[in-house]
Amino acid sequence: MAKMSDALLDVTELSAGYGDSLVLERVSLSVPKGHSLAVLGRNGMGKSTLMLALMGHLKLRHGTVRWRGEDISRASPDRRVQMGLGWVPQGREVFPSLTVDEHLVIAARPGPWNREAVYAQFPKLAERRRNLGRELSGGEQQMLAIGRTLMTNPELLLLDEPLEGLAPVIVQDIAHRIRRLMAEQGLTIILVEQHTRFALGLTEQVLVLERGRAVHSGPSVALRDDVQALDRLVGMRSLRDRAAAH
Repeated sequence: MAKMSDALLDVTELSAGYGDSLVLERVSLSVPKGHSLAVLGRNGMGKSTLMLALMGHLKLRHGTVRWRGEDISRASPDRRVQMGLGWVPQGREVFPSLTVDEHLVIAARPGPWNREAVYAQFPKLAERRRNLGRELSGGEQQMLAIGRTLMTNPELLLLDEPLEGLAPVIVQDIAHRIRRLMAEQGLTIILVEQHTRFALGLTEQVLVLERGRAVHSGPSVALRDDVQALDRLVGMRSLRDRAAAH
């Protein structure tokens, strides 16, 4: 992984949790600009907690988060968005009573990503721009969640389970569009995903969490090709169950 000097985001020995419970313990990672990292692990191992901590929604118990070398460990979530961190949360968090267009308008910040750019990336949203959040399918809601975050014009996109609960044909479409964002727009991405093969095929580096600790890091392709390591770290059943989607 990147050295701190060339990292867009650099995390050193991060520990965080909820109340008296410590969920993450001394997790470190670095992501250079324009690169990608998959965060894998079985359910309940701290992956979504890591996303919350990176966005400032959880107070750190230990460690530092640096953005372009600047310590942002105490920065508010709003400040982190202003600096260029964008988060697509697990569960999408679409507002049921707002239209697609209204979702995009309220998230807008100056930059190349505007409504027209988002609609070009997700033509289905353009067709549904006057529909309410509650009128959208699961796949359309996920497109909207990604599009809304793009409207903040992020340099780093945190994607938390973007394929969760989607039908295989929709998984393929969303996965294709995420690949396009990386290839054509050069976005830096941290991806939390249970679709293991997709995550390892999309990203350059991988970090595996187990009980809140980092137990593996390295090139994604190497882990993808190591069946025994995959079985030990994330469970081959998870890999097989989702292989049909790809």
